[in-house]
Amino acid sequence: MKYYLIAGERSGDLHGSNLMKGIRAHDPDAQFRAWGGDLMKEQGAELVMHYTQMAFMGFWEVFKNLRTISGFLKKCKADLIENAPDALILIDYPGFNLRIAAFAKKKGIRVFYYISPKVWAWNQRRALGIKANVDHMFVIFPFEVDFYKKYSYEVTYVGNPLMDAIQDFVPDESFRNKNELGQKRVVALLPGSRQQEVTGMLDRMLSIKPYFEDHEFVIAAIRTLPASLYEKYTSQPGVTLVYEATYDLLHIAEAALVTSGTATLETALFGVPEVVCYRTSAVSYRIAKALIQVPFISLVNLIMEKEIVRELIQDEFSSQNLHAELAALVEGGAKRSKQLAAYAELKKRVGDKGASLRTGAEIVRLLQV
Repeated sequence: MKYYLIAGERSGDLHGSNLMKGIRAHDPDAQFRAWGGDLMKEQGAELVMHYTQMAFMGFWEVFKNLRTISGFLKKCKADLIENAPDALILIDYPGFNLRIAAFAKKKGIRVFYYISPKVWAWNQRRALGIKANVDHMFVIFPFEVDFYKKYSYEVTYVGNPLMDAIQDFVPDESFRNKNELGQKRVVALLPGSRQQEVTGMLDRMLSIKPYFEDHEFVIAAIRTLPASLYEKYTSQPGVTLVYEATYDLLHIAEAALVTSGTATLETALFGVPEVVCYRTSAVSYRIAKALIQVPFISLVNLIMEKEIVRELIQDEFSSQNLHAELAALVEGGAKRSKQLAAYAELKKRVGDKGASLRTGAEIVRLLQV
């Protein structure tokens, strides 16, 4: 069968690639066409558009790029019609994917959604549009099942696909030596996967380096962003850059500063105490603050339904606050043991691996019904 996948972010590329494995396990002749990234391409997807060309974050940023996004939508719709897949599989990325879902439904294409948009966070009535246009939704958080029940929409909880990647991870035992870290105490910096995130976060994160002279600050960099974006930071003493090695970095990190997103949950599942950071344009922040209907922005706190990790958002994302919070999380810090104890309960709630295989099997089964 022919499968058409759309993922507009780095994390979606990861989960999409694992889902492709899950589908192929039950449909060995599966053909894949995708909007995604390098990982999906490695799994055999014919790539239409790379997610780095589509990564706009924040209300104001999206508004400024509406013409570009509109062009992407037209291109995607035309490509869907031309290729006539047996199934369209959407992965998070709601601003784009919900529009494509409505179009595909009208054209008689079977629509599946893997990893629900965070409609429970704001504009919850979008759930009605999902119910109308998505044949089946596969969710990765237990609380999402109850949320959709309020709209009389039955969804399938498959577990969290991060566990697939984390439990399959094999540490590089030479990682410290390769990066000349020796036995240095490491603070991991995860500034995000979008250019505007990196430029908006790293200056402030590194501003507290003088207070932690006995630590090496190691930046998790990605190759899909320009190398020049990171270059100005590597000349600083006590700052190291590693490419495409986030899990190896978290494996050895004592603590972390993390831009809000999937990485906050990954960091917690690796058992690394963290401070969650987020800053966007003033316009986007004001809009988001007016619309957001949940008390937290980090997945860790949302899953635990209380504050486990400190969230430094917008004006609170200051050097003073960063210093205080990180000092409380490194070895001997006042908050370290409490946060680590909470992580144990978090891991129980997230569950075991297998989300991708379960979802792949169910999509193939539903297509055969």
